[in-house]
Amino acid sequence: VSTMNAKTSSRGEEEASGTRNETLGESGCLGEAKKRRVIRVAYVIAALDLTFLFMQIGVVPYLAKSLGLDSVGFGYLQTIFGVLQLMGGYIFGRFADQFGARAALILSCVSGSIFFLLMTLSTSIPILFLSRLPGVFMHGIPGAQKVITDMTSPSQRAGALGKLGFCFGVGIIFGSVLGGVLSTKFGIYAPTYVGLVGSVINTLIATICIPSQLKPESDHHVTEHSDLFSIREILRLMKFPGVMEVFIIKVFAGLPIGLFMIMFSIISMDFFGLEAVESGYLMSYIGVLQMVVQGLVVGKLSHHCTEMTLLRLSVFVFAGVGLGMALMRTVWHYCIIAVPLVFAFSTLATITDSILTKAVPSSDTGAMLGICASVQPLTRTVGPTIGGVLYKQFGVSSFGYLQLMVNLGLFVYLWKSKIPLEEMKSQ
Repeated sequence: VSTMNAKTSSRGEEEASGTRNETLGESGCLGEAKKRRVIRVAYVIAALDLTFLFMQIGVVPYLAKSLGLDSVGFGYLQTIFGVLQLMGGYIFGRFADQFGARAALILSCVSGSIFFLLMTLSTSIPILFLSRLPGVFMHGIPGAQKVITDMTSPSQRAGALGKLGFCFGVGIIFGSVLGGVLSTKFGIYAPTYVGLVGSVINTLIATICIPSQLKPESDHHVTEHSDLFSIREILRLMKFPGVMEVFIIKVFAGLPIGLFMIMFSIISMDFFGLEAVESGYLMSYIGVLQMVVQGLVVGKLSHHCTEMTLLRLSVFVFAGVGLGMALMRTVWHYCIIAVPLVFAFSTLATITDSILTKAVPSSDTGAMLGICASVQPLTRTVGPTIGGVLYKQFGVSSFGYLQLMVNLGLFVYLWKSKIPLEEMKSQ
């Protein structure tokens, strides 16, 4: 009897152990499934945020003109927005590190809601300028990047961040089209009303669907910092191995094409001779390329190549794009050049963000993403002056020659230098 009881007890323990293992296995699967759902929610929020942003970009020039703002005043309006984004990028990242990705994403969505609310009330020039102030915390893409960074392992990060390019393409295409259609059929303020409602919905999505506590996949060491903005903290991050070198490459490799894109509205009219509708079609074409390249191609390449290889490739392709831009004469030439241009731009942005977030402690990834997000506002701030001088004095080809020389120099530097990076492919 005692032997039978022992066997029964042993069998019961084995069954219980098996049940516990199955439960743990199911729990692990649910954990991974939940992470994938959170990442998908981040993609949705980013796509909606960019759509609303591009809706107002197409409307603001006409709204400013209707209020009596001249071209010089409109330049000041754009510069103020760029400066606010530049100042707010790092602060937003530090906020994400201290209070979590969910709180940061909600802050961005709420700021967007206030931004569109003020735009709906912009019946005078002072209120229009006031509407730019919430832009200091409008960082939907860095917020989504922070969520993705916390939810992915280092080997998966490049591919996951690359898919945000698909969201960017969606924003360009649908935002530009909706902005034009709504303003034409329902009035110039219609896109701002839609943006306001959409930003409120985005806030609710972030509040309900993003967990309050996201645990980073990889953790180096956790550091506590009380200041939201500190030059000392920025310098501390730059001292990590490889960070300064990669950040400098990120800034200078994309600077010439950034200057070109800032002047693109003028170039499309004067050099290519395009009408407003044709310029819209061209932007939609760029958006489709962005969706395909960054949403599909970059992720695939990250499975087969190391990040240093992709970084060198993007810089080399950028140099070739510069030569093509120096020789282009028609809009059809630009349409051909746009394919390698979008590839190089998307690869550089994705790979450098991935490298830089892996080079710093997980407690500082938000700050690092904030610093990366400040690159484009910096270009928008100084770009109109530098780009205007280049275009007026040397023509469109000057952007191409500058692109060629800068990226050839960077490629030689990358080829000869030994930047201390963790060579890793996506699994």
